[in-house]
Amino acid sequence: MKKVAISVGDINGIGLEILFFSHDIVKKICSPYYIINKKLLNRASKLLNIKIPNGFEIVEVGDDFEINPGIVSKDSGKFSHDSFLKAIELAQIKEVDAICTMPINKEAWSRAGIKEAGHTAILSKLFNQEAIMMIGCDKLFTSFFTHHIPLKDVASSIDEDRLVEFLITFQKSVQQDKIGVLGLNPHAGDGGVIGDEEKIICSSIDKANEFLSKKIFYGPLVPDTAFTSAMREQFSYYVCMYHDQGLIAVKSLFFDESINVSLNLPIVRTSVDHGTAYDKAYKGKNPSNLSYINAIKEAIKDK
Repeated sequence: MKKVAISVGDINGIGLEILFFSHDIVKKICSPYYIINKKLLNRASKLLNIKIPNGFEIVEVGDDFEINPGIVSKDSGKFSHDSFLKAIELAQIKEVDAICTMPINKEAWSRAGIKEAGHTAILSKLFNQEAIMMIGCDKLFTSFFTHHIPLKDVASSIDEDRLVEFLITFQKSVQQDKIGVLGLNPHAGDGGVIGDEEKIICSSIDKANEFLSKKIFYGPLVPDTAFTSAMREQFSYYVCMYHDQGLIAVKSLFFDESINVSLNLPIVRTSVDHGTAYDKAYKGKNPSNLSYINAIKEAIKDK
């Protein structure tokens, strides 16, 4: 079976409970290695009142500290960062075949002095190439030309050369023959009446299709109708101009089953597509594990 390093995420959140709850399922399809130290594991087990599952193999990392369920803290932020970096290291030296990450809290990372705004930014920095964020499920996958930046910066970030490169790289990563590309503005600009960014997007689509010698990309699509059922009969993969443009659709339609996949990297990384759920953490509410199970299945899929 393939080996998967699992970064346990923010220890004050829901992640470790999901891992405990899912271990018996996951160990049947892969060999999971949980990146956590024994002291924190025992602390969490007592707080959750759940016995550590049989065969729960760990890779020691990070310091011990007091777990505070549902609280943002620099200690939990630093630990989740350490767990993630260790998982990457194991993948780089081929000790594991893939990594899967549980949710982190970006404010906790900031309090711990971590400058990058999330997993994807770390991956891009470490490998010195753009990690493309793709979120969704087999029924609908969305990717993002820009992701964790302020909305006010999106329009100025739409550069033709960068967008052409992004489109070509995305197609090579997913190997799809038909991909929808969203416009930025309402009504996809209405011919320039509500903005002219669509001119750049349209030109980028043409150049990417020319490079690929095939019409792969279609658009710019009108954002408010791009994800209707009729449109999703035509497209299951989309390129969006910014984070919420695609995620609102994915999380409204397929929240429980969606995952996060990092493309254009020398390692395989998948993740759950939900947050730390501080409001539910350590309350014994049997959290949904469908996103996590799907992320594991994607991580071990033969490419």
